[in-house]
Amino acid sequence: MADVKPFVLDFNLLTGLCASGKVRPTLRYVSSMAGQFADQEAARALAAGENPLLYEFYGLDLPEESGVLQFGTTKLYPGKVGDEYFMTKGHFHTILDTSEVYYCLSGQGGMLMETPEGDVDWRELKPGDALYVPGRWAHRSVNTGSEPLVMFYVYRADAGHDYGTIEEKGYRKLVVERDRKPVLADNPKWQQR
Repeated sequence: MADVKPFVLDFNLLTGLCASGKVRPTLRYVSSMAGQFADQEAARALAAGENPLLYEFYGLDLPEESGVLQFGTTKLYPGKVGDEYFMTKGHFHTILDTSEVYYCLSGQGGMLMETPEGDVDWRELKPGDALYVPGRWAHRSVNTGSEPLVMFYVYRADAGHDYGTIEEKGYRKLVVERDRKPVLADNPKWQQR
């Protein structure tokens, strides 16, 4: 195992600063995820126009090996493409049995989850809520509020991320706004596969 020493990292530093190369920022815009939204026309128009930032996440530059825990924060901005709320890409872990923990720091939203066998779960999150995502569950954060949804996450560093399965198949359900509330709806793109 790599020689990783104990340290304390202020969360404001983690989300706002990339000092000393210890924190790796990743930014995702509508253009990089346009194919994952149900309303393709609205997604392409938004991507060709202002192309807003959907989310950013910050993780430490730790070794991706057994015995190391990776952690960081995700900041998911409010907005919609058509009636579908802004969301993260979502992923399975490459080591499928890997669990992950999320802790909601601010904002309002939830986690859309799905197993390879087709079980679907939606859990709403508000500040102070912790969510345990069991192994075998793909998971995607969704912002259903009017301010950024900020969450802390932690998982085993060697878990890997399988984004391809979600990009190819999508989720069976979408989180959309109906009567000013988030609801689950069938994903018409998934049904066509």
